[in-house]
Amino acid sequence: MIGDLHCHSRISDGSMGLEELVAYAKRMGLDFLAVTDHDTMAGIKRAAVLCERYGVSLIPGLELSVLDKSRGRKAHILCYLPDKTVLIDAMCSKIINSRAKAGTQMLKNVMRFFPIIAENVLKFSQGSLCIYKQHLMCALMEAGYTGEMYGDLYRELFDEKDGSCYEPVEYPDVYDALRVVLSSGAIPVLAHPGVYQSFELAEELAKKKLIRGIEYYHPKNTNRDT
Repeated sequence: MIGDLHCHSRISDGSMGLEELVAYAKRMGLDFLAVTDHDTMAGIKRAAVLCERYGVSLIPGLELSVLDKSRGRKAHILCYLPDKTVLIDAMCSKIINSRAKAGTQMLKNVMRFFPIIAENVLKFSQGSLCIYKQHLMCALMEAGYTGEMYGDLYRELFDEKDGSCYEPVEYPDVYDALRVVLSSGAIPVLAHPGVYQSFELAEELAKKKLIRGIEYYHPKNTNRDT
């Protein structure tokens, strides 16, 4: 069987709507698809209907944003097949609220430096729960200020240490989050450890039997990472 265990839709920062995503998976010959939007399972019921229609097996999940406090770094945890979602939903709601505030402020920050208006960004964030940095970059790309999503301009504006327009989001501690994930019956997998230099954290969590896997195949994983 062939599938993709890490997919985002427009509900978070993906470039495709749910039906586009499922239809694309079918065209690519995938047998299964994990819909793992950032900090939400809002699209899972719709994804289940679409996957049944297109003949693709669905693995419900999400990608949880957490903070590795001991190292001062973010990390992402893929959470698959939760039995109960009440506690996960409550935790995600706090993250989404914080991200929505940060996204609105980042939009204001960007508008101070570039002659774009809110409507330029909101058309890219349509269907999403909040404004993501990627939506801001899409508007800047459309206006001709850059030709790439994650290039020099992205780093200049949104680098977490000294980006001129960056606003922080409050994330739960990784251990608190994993307690909720495991109590919900979900399968936790550390996502793309190379992105946030989470290799020490991966080893730590594995030794404590708090994760069930580590994402091996990811576009941002280098050969050295894998």
